[in-house]
Parts: sequence; structure tokens; C-alpha cells
Amino acid sequence: MSEVKMMATRDGYGDGLVELGKEKENLIVLDADLAAATKSGKFKDVFPERHIDCGIAESNMIGIAAGLSTCGKVPFASSFAMFAAGRAFEQIRNTVGYPHLNVKIGATHAGVSVGEDGATHQCNEDIALMRTIPGMTIINPSDYIEAKAAVRAAYEMDGPVYLRFGRLAIPVFNDNDDYKFEVGKGVKLREGSDVTIVATGLMVNNSLEAAEMLAKDGINAEVINIHTIKPLDEEIIIESAKKTNNVITVEEHSVIGGLGSAVCDVLSEKYPVKVKKIGMYDQYGHSGPAKELLVEYKLDANGIYQQIKESL
Repeated sequence: MSEVKMMATRDGYGDGLVELGKEKENLIVLDADLAAATKSGKFKDVFPERHIDCGIAESNMIGIAAGLSTCGKVPFASSFAMFAAGRAFEQIRNTVGYPHLNVKIGATHAGVSVGEDGATHQCNEDIALMRTIPGMTIINPSDYIEAKAAVRAAYEMDGPVYLRFGRLAIPVFNDNDDYKFEVGKGVKLREGSDVTIVATGLMVNNSLEAAEMLAKDGINAEVINIHTIKPLDEEIIIESAKKTNNVITVEEHSVIGGLGSAVCDVLSEKYPVKVKKIGMYDQYGHSGPAKELLVEYKLDANGIYQQIKESL
């Protein structure tokens, strides 16, 4: 059995920018003094004349990106999710969202898997914030391959896009040659009849592992990867819910306002069914090794498995 490749989605962001930069001269990358961490530094190494370090001034960075977008450029503004979605929320809302400018936001280090940096840097609220901005597309890739593809898809879209990436190296399970990314289209990764698991980002692979554990108990779980949280693929979720009549959502984000809330919004209106939301339950994270934190908050494969078993 070949060894599973482990890579962070933020690496997919950096490599995706470099690949795209070789083709698109109007691609500009901005960062807020975190190029090494966000991996936008990979782009800077190849295209220094098209990389702008704005310093620790995220709100200003968004304003600069907005201005560049009105001049025919396609800017990718990069920072940690906590600073991009949190500190610069007003600028994203009013300067990018309101005029619907073609700005892409590369938000890395999302969720508790940031690890030792602790609660101040572990952003579990960003999806909820970005969902409230009219016209904002939200993409949360599940592995390195999907992250690279998401960068290209975001570039090709017209309008604001929020791209969410993680710090932790995770399994690469998508095939680089066969994978096709479609904005707004969920991906069914496993067929099932007893329960539907709707997962996003880092939680997709963990949910697949949890589904295999459930299978040993005779529970056949369908697993759906929702890489685009807004617009949401309502069709694939409703279709699966009708098959299983039992839905579990899994996200490395607050259960308030994130993927679970988006799924509930759809199902409550179009196909009312039992939904269990797995994520961060109205709490802050704290400092610690990323993998240990995922275990503590029951977001590892075993924790997800146990929570689904209890729900069933």
C-alpha cells in the first residue's frame, strides 16, 4: 500500500498562485507581513514585481486590492483567516462586497488546527461572517489538489471570493490528473443509505474515515464534500437527505452560521429532516498541538464517528 501524501491546503494556495501567475499577467498577490506562513511567498519568489507586502495592515490591504481590481488586475489578498475575515470585515463588506469587485481573499490558518497560536488566531467564525455578505462566494477546499484547483476557479470567476485554507498537513486524497473543480457543485465521495455526512475542508477526510468505522457497525454512510459553501449545492444535499432521512454536517468552524446552518436553511424549507451539526459548539479553542486539539473537540475521525453513533 502506497504511503498517503500529507500536505496543507495553504501549500495548494501558494502553488496554485505560482502556476496561475505564469499564465495570467494581471494576477497580483498581496500579503500582510505573513507571506511565509500563507505561502503567498512562493509567488513572491517567482514574481516579486507582482507581489505587494502591505505590512500588518489588513484593512488597508483590502482597500488596495479593491483599487487594483478596478484597473483590470485580479488581486489575491492573503492573510490569516482571523485577520482577513475578522479585522478587515468592514472593508470586505463595504469596499469589495458592496460594489461587487473582483477581489479574491486567500484566508489561511482557519479553525482550531492552527494549534499553538491559540484562541486569538483560531478563526471559527469566518464562514458565518462571509456568508452574510451579498454576492460573496465561499470556497473551503478539502485537500492540496482541491486547493490548487480552487485558486484557478476563483480567478476565473467575476466577483469577490473568500478562499479558506488550513495550516495543518492533511491527506491528499483527490487525483491530480482526474480532479475537476466546479464552483457550487458538491462531490459525492461515498455512496450510502443509512446516514448522510455533509463535510467541508479539513473535515472531509476525517468524515470518510469515520464512515469506514461506521461501516464496521453495519451503518452505511453517504459522504458529500461541500467545497463551496456559498453558493451551496442544494440539489446534492436534498437528494441524499431523501435517501437517508438523516443528515450530519461536519466542519472545523462554529456550528453557528457555518456549513451546518447553511444546510439547515435549505432542508428546513425544502425537505425537513433530522440534522445533527458537528463542529465547534459555541466555544473558543485554546493553545495546543493541532492534532490533539482535533481529538479534544471530537473533530478527528474517531470523534466524528462517536458523535454520529450517539446521534443515531
